[in-house]
Amino acid sequence: MADVVVAGVDVWKVYGSGDTQVAALQGVNLEVRRGEMVAVMGSSGCGKTTFLNCFSGLDEIDKGTVTLEGVDIHAMSDNAKSDYRARRTGFVFQSYNLLPVLTAVENVEMPLLISGSKPKLARSTASAMLTDLGLGERLTHLPSQLSGGQQQRVSLARALVARPAIVWADEPTGNLDEEGSRQVTALLRELNQKHGQTILIVTHDPEVARGCDRTLRMRDGRFAD
Repeated sequence: MADVVVAGVDVWKVYGSGDTQVAALQGVNLEVRRGEMVAVMGSSGCGKTTFLNCFSGLDEIDKGTVTLEGVDIHAMSDNAKSDYRARRTGFVFQSYNLLPVLTAVENVEMPLLISGSKPKLARSTASAMLTDLGLGERLTHLPSQLSGGQQQRVSLARALVARPAIVWADEPTGNLDEEGSRQVTALLRELNQKHGQTILIVTHDPEVARGCDRTLRMRDGRFAD
């Protein structure tokens, strides 16, 4: 089990109450090993985003166990859970979620500052990451001054700058055209191989899935055989 970074045993998530209950996750079991890049696919409403939210600790579960690096994420206090996410995980979303009043480099250095890095080191580390992603000349640009593909690269840099053990990506190419999607998928793979981070990607795009080590298919709140 030493190489298992993400694990779930009989995980359930139920929304609603009484006769209006809907089981979004129905006994999900999962093991993801260190350094794997895994795609999660399935039709709309099958539970993909609920899976990501519950396994990353953003949402609570109703039954079962989720462990990240061997630690039961749902047994932690809210403060401990937030601290763990800040130190050991990164998130990439379809909508980028960049702060519009901050420049590209300010958005990227934020996780480092939150985790206690000195401002000068945070700025140089963020600048280097953005430069590696081809944005060295866009450091002081606001999100509104960047293309969709550039904004998603800033989002990737922010998620990866603190070298998290686990990166969760929810439809990271959903707002991009075909070329932008290809570039972001290639960047995720390159960073995965370079730094050994475990990456789980919820996606509807077969091209993204083909760039991963394996694909899990979700149907009606559970992974299909």
